[in-house]
Amino acid sequence: MPGEYGARKLKRNRDHFRWKKSKWKSRALKLWGKNPLRGAPMAKGIVLEKRAVEQKQPSSGLIKAVRVQLMKNNIQVTAHVPGTGAIGKVNEHDEVTVTSLGGSQGGGKGSMVGIKFKVIAINGVSLKEIVAGRKQKPTR
Repeated sequence: MPGEYGARKLKRNRDHFRWKKSKWKSRALKLWGKNPLRGAPMAKGIVLEKRAVEQKQPSSGLIKAVRVQLMKNNIQVTAHVPGTGAIGKVNEHDEVTVTSLGGSQGGGKGSMVGIKFKVIAINGVSLKEIVAGRKQKPTR
């Protein structure tokens, strides 16, 4: 233990061992920026463009996706549009609700490269209902 004039040593130790505390470390390294939803289960965003993403080997095919700008923090993410023909129901400038895809450790799922989110609603109406034909997408 440092002696009478040991404040400098105590402060240096405290600053050094802060890095062992996970909450302080994640705040210092700004690790919250890795999750665009910032801990929320869902987020709303505006569709910027439609795109098709190639799958990883050995699968082949194009995954239908949209580029979405989140309203809460203006971060752009790529979101998968699940369902047959569902990409035809999504237009640019639509308001969509996205949620995480469910891959391990917040990553992609299966052969989808760089896609960590999926679209679950368009303009406040469930995507499943729209694709099944039970509801119509409201126009804005």
